[in-house]
Order: sequence, then C-alpha cells, then structure tokens
Amino acid sequence: MDRQAEMQGENAGPAAADDLPRFRPRGFAAQELRLISALVLLLAVGLFLALPFVLSIGAVVFLPVVAAIVLTIVLSPLADRLAQMGLPNVLASFLSLLVLLGIIVLALLVVLQPAVSMFDTMPAIIARVGAHFEELRSSFAWVSRLNQQIAEIAGHPAAREVVLASPSFLEQLAFATPSVLLEVLLTFLLAFFMIEARVRMRRRLLLERAHFGTSLKAARVIREVQDRVAAYILTVAVINVGVGIVVTLGAWLIGLKAPVMWGGLAALLNFVPYVGPLIMVCLLALYGLGTSDVALLGLLPAAAYLGLHTVESNIVTPSVLGARFTMSPVLILLALSYFSWIWGVAGALLSVPILLTLTALVEHLGRPNLIGFLFGEPLFSTSSLEAGQAPPAG
Repeated sequence: MDRQAEMQGENAGPAAADDLPRFRPRGFAAQELRLISALVLLLAVGLFLALPFVLSIGAVVFLPVVAAIVLTIVLSPLADRLAQMGLPNVLASFLSLLVLLGIIVLALLVVLQPAVSMFDTMPAIIARVGAHFEELRSSFAWVSRLNQQIAEIAGHPAAREVVLASPSFLEQLAFATPSVLLEVLLTFLLAFFMIEARVRMRRRLLLERAHFGTSLKAARVIREVQDRVAAYILTVAVINVGVGIVVTLGAWLIGLKAPVMWGGLAALLNFVPYVGPLIMVCLLALYGLGTSDVALLGLLPAAAYLGLHTVESNIVTPSVLGARFTMSPVLILLALSYFSWIWGVAGALLSVPILLTLTALVEHLGRPNLIGFLFGEPLFSTSSLEAGQAPPAG
C-alpha cells in the first residue's frame, strides 16, 4: 500500500507542477489589477481634494475655459443645423453665439429695467419690513428680558459691539466690473473658436485613431455628451420659461408691481436647482412684507410660488425629462456646493451641465466600483471595460 501511494504521488507530482504556472499568472494579474485600481483611486482622491484650490486660484483662466466648453456643447447642435442649411461654418458658429447673446440680453433687460425703476421704493419697503419684524420682536420681548435677567444673575458684563469698516457695495462693484467683463469677453471668444473648430476636432477624433473601435467609441461619447447636455438645457429652458409665464400671470393677478420682472426672475433663478427657488421665495416674502400692511397677506406671493415650484419640481419636470436625465439630488447638491465654493454664482450655473457631462463620460468609459473596491474587488470591472470596446474592423 505504501509503495502504491508513493507511485501515485510521483505520478501526481508533475501534473500539479504543470497546473501551478496556470494559476500563478491569474494571481499576479489580480494583484496587478488591484494595485492599479488602488493607485487610480488614490490619484482620484488627491485630484478631487487639490482641484478646488487650483481652480479657485486660477479662476481667471479656468472659469472661461470651462464655461466656453459648456457653451460649445450646448450651441454645437444649433451651429450644425445652420451649417446644414448652407451657411458657412464661421457664419453658423457666429450666429449660434449671437442667438445666445440675444436671449441673455433680453432676459437681463426684462429683469433689470423694472428692478432699477423699483429701486427708489426700496427704503420704504425696508422700513415696512423692519416694522413687521419689530412687531414680531415685541411679541417675544419676554425672551429678551429673561436673557438679561439670567446674564445679571450670572454676572456676565454686557457685550461690546465691534464694527469693522468695509468697502461699500458700489466700491466692490466698481472693483469687480473690469475683471468680470474681461472674463465674459474671453468666455465668448473661446466659445466662438471652439464652436468654429468643432468639425475639425470631430474629424481628428474619428480619423486619426489607430483602431476603428476606438474611433467608434469616441464618436459615441461625443454624440452622447453633446445630445444629453444640449437636450437637458433646452428642455429645462422651456420648462423655466413656462414657470416664468405662470409667475408673471400670478403676479399680475395678485397685484404685484412689474409682474414681468418677477416672471423673468423666477425663470432665471430656476436654472439653479434648489438654491434658486429658495432665493425666489425669500425675495417674494420680503417684497410682500414690505408692501403689505398685514404680514400674512404679505406672505401670500411667496406661498403661491412655493406651491407652483412644488408642482413643477415633483410632477412636471420629472415627467418631461424622464429617466434619461434623472440624477440623484445628493449628486446635484454636491456638485452645486462644490462648484459654487470654487467659482461662486458662475459655478452654481455651470454645476448641472458639468455633472451631466461627467455622468455621460462615466457611463461610456466605465463606472468605478467604489463599494466593491473596499471589499477587495477591482475598481473597474472587466465586463464594463469589455462592453465599452467595439469589435475590431475586418
């Protein structure tokens, strides 16, 4: 029996030795893939943490470039449509940019012209709002007296108020206007040249690749990003115009001054998710309190707009946009806070288009498996990578 076991061991030895090299490369490949995934994750985290400081310090350079890229994505379909009508590429690019400028100027005139005429009534509105808050404060005067009695018993001295001198609003506006105008001019110049060069860029991406599968994948990515961002902004713009019309009619029925201004302001602020409607509610509340003798009646415009926004954001917009443009509210708020922190109001306006662009790129290039990576799985699954590759030509 011992001799037979030894002979079986000798026969099994070479087979096991032959099978060992088959499993070793797989183990090495898995370790290599995990090492690469770890390096990619660390680089991504480092880039995410360092990017805000780089972009905020270099906002004069990076903000016009990013805004021009977004404008190029949005206006390229219009330029393509004009070029198909027989216009030269340069003229089609210029006209598409001119259409956007006309819309922006018209929207600003609708909002700013009545606002300037209403500026003279601001002291009276502020005084009336202060009177309403003084009445509310007098209703809770017992809280202030209780706080003073507790401070006297505890022996705390009265706090000293320190007022720091700061530049006035007009001085800050005068300092900021030249840089803002320069950035706007640079943004539109970059957008024009990018729109005009879109045909050459597509030709280079499609024809100067070594493999047909890479060219096909690049074409799909470009088309998906352009179609998604342009369709989203166009659809949201139509919805916001509808919201502006409804707000204009409602302001006219309620009796607010300059109803067209309130409608245009509602349409513009609705481009900024969550934060824009909240600002609109606050503005309507302050204006209502400043023009009404009764506080509850003054809050009626804000309550009416809040009800309209609730219907629009929960019923109208999801049904019109559909599942293709559905994004997590957490991602939207993170993008909004992230780019608002970097670039302020301009970052808030660009946050959703940038998020849409990144989402489309991730869907084509592969979604990272962050949760699985923490438990030992690869960061990018091989199935998603293989699914994104096109079959070779021939």
